[in-house]
Amino acid sequence: MQPIIIVLIILVVLVFIALIKTIQVIPQASAAIVERFGRYTRTLNAGLNIVVPFIDSIRNRIDLREQVVPFPPQPVITQDNLVVNIDTVIYYQVTDARAATYEVASYIQAIEQLTVTTLRNIIGGMDLERTLTSREEINAALRGVLDEATGKWGIRVNRVELKAIEPPTSIQDSMEKQMRADRDKRAAILTAEGIRQSQILTAEGEKQSAILRAEGEAKAAALRAEGEAQAIRTVFESIHAGDADQKLLAYQYLQMLPKIAEGDANKLWIVPSEIGDALKGLSGAMGSFNPMAGMGGGSSGGGKSGGNGAERREQPPID
Repeated sequence: MQPIIIVLIILVVLVFIALIKTIQVIPQASAAIVERFGRYTRTLNAGLNIVVPFIDSIRNRIDLREQVVPFPPQPVITQDNLVVNIDTVIYYQVTDARAATYEVASYIQAIEQLTVTTLRNIIGGMDLERTLTSREEINAALRGVLDEATGKWGIRVNRVELKAIEPPTSIQDSMEKQMRADRDKRAAILTAEGIRQSQILTAEGEKQSAILRAEGEAKAAALRAEGEAQAIRTVFESIHAGDADQKLLAYQYLQMLPKIAEGDANKLWIVPSEIGDALKGLSGAMGSFNPMAGMGGGSSGGGKSGGNGAERREQPPID
C-alpha cells in the first residue's frame, strides 16, 4: 500500500504544479511574453490566462504604466569649451511588450546611453548662456530624438526634463558677481530716477507757489490801488460837494508844507507854483479882516513886504 500512496501523492503534486503553470493571472497595466520551446508564441494581457504547462513558459513580465527614470549627472562640453553637469529625467511608456523584449537587450540602459549622446550633441552646439536659458528647446530636441529612436523598441518617450544644469564653480562665481553688479546698477538707476523725479516735483511746486504768490500780490496791489482811487474819488466828490473856495485850498496848502519837509533825508523840497496864487488869496482874505488895510502906508508897506515874502518862498532853501 505504501508505494501506491507515494505514487498518488506524487501525482497530486504534479497535477497541482500543472494547474499552477496552466493558470496565469496578469495584473492590470501589465503584459507577459509566452514562449513555447524558446520561441515567441503570444503576449498575455491583463486577466486570467491559460497556458500549456511544461511546454509554454513566461519569458518576461512588463509593466505598461508610464515610468520615470532619473539619470545621474552627465558632464557635457558647451560650444565655448565649458564643462557643465546636466541631470535628466525621462518619462517613458512601453507600448509593445514583444518589441521591448526582443528588439533591445535592456531598454533602460539603451535609453540612458542614447540620452547622454544626444544631450552632448545638442549642448555642443550651444554656448553656456544659451544652454542656461534654453531648457525648453533642449527638452524638445532631446525628446524628438529619443522618441524616434525608441519607437522600434516598442517604447514611447512622453517627456524629457533637465533637472539641473551646473556650470563650473569659477563660472558660477563670475555669474554671481555679474548679477550682483547688474542689481547694483539697477538700484543706482532707480535711486537717481527717484531723486530726479523728486527734484522735478519740488521745482514744479515752487513754480506753482511763486505763480500763486505773484498772483496774490498782484490782486492785493490792484485792490489797494482800487481802494486808494476810491478814497481819492470820495475826497474829490466831498470837496466838490462842499464847494470849497480858494481860501480853504490855500489854507490846506499851508498845512501840508510842514509834512512835506518832515524827515532827516529831506534836504531839498520844492514849493509848487500854485502856492503863490493860494497865498495871495489867503493874504487877501486876511487883509479884509485887518483894520489898517485902508491906510496907504500900511498898504504899500504890506505890498512890499508881501512881495519880498513871496520872493523868499519861491526860492528853494539851500542845504
